[in-house]
Amino acid sequence: MLHSHSFVPAPKVEAKSIADSVVLTFEDRRRRRGVITTVGGLEVLVDLAEAPALAHGDAYLLEDGRLIEIVAEAEPLLEVKGRDPLHQMRLAWHLGNRHLETEIGPKWLRIRQDHVIADMLKGLGAKVTEIEGPFQPEGGAYHHDHGHDHHAHAHDDRHHHHDHDHKHEHGHDHDHHHGKHHHD
Repeated sequence: MLHSHSFVPAPKVEAKSIADSVVLTFEDRRRRRGVITTVGGLEVLVDLAEAPALAHGDAYLLEDGRLIEIVAEAEPLLEVKGRDPLHQMRLAWHLGNRHLETEIGPKWLRIRQDHVIADMLKGLGAKVTEIEGPFQPEGGAYHHDHGHDHHAHAHDDRHHHHDHDHKHEHGHDHDHHHGKHHHD
């Protein structure tokens, strides 16, 4: 079986070195260890030092120097648009307050499909559209050419919890659910 212990960020991937490709969801692109099967049928044991948040166009580096290009799989998402930039920021705040992984675009936000959150966003005046597309959220994603610290985002949100209270001084209580939201 082929092995990969590292990856190459998209800007440094040379087309001539690409041996094959693999199509992965965002969850699969942030796994530290596991077996992947490429489009061409190669089985590769990926064993990275840290859990990454790999992006479309990055590549796993095989021990023999060849590259397996990573293709972001289309996933069911919600595309969220506000009335104006200020409204868009408020919508982003509500998503962040619920600790939802969110991809931020120039005029939209994208999250995983969730009918409860969709209803909340519509109630806040957002335009919410169900789409299929690649998902690269900010909370754990990195951008190779923007100078972000790759290691600062390497935690796994499934084990993320807070030891603080949310205090509100406006006369009513809020339920705060930390971690992933699961709805039937």
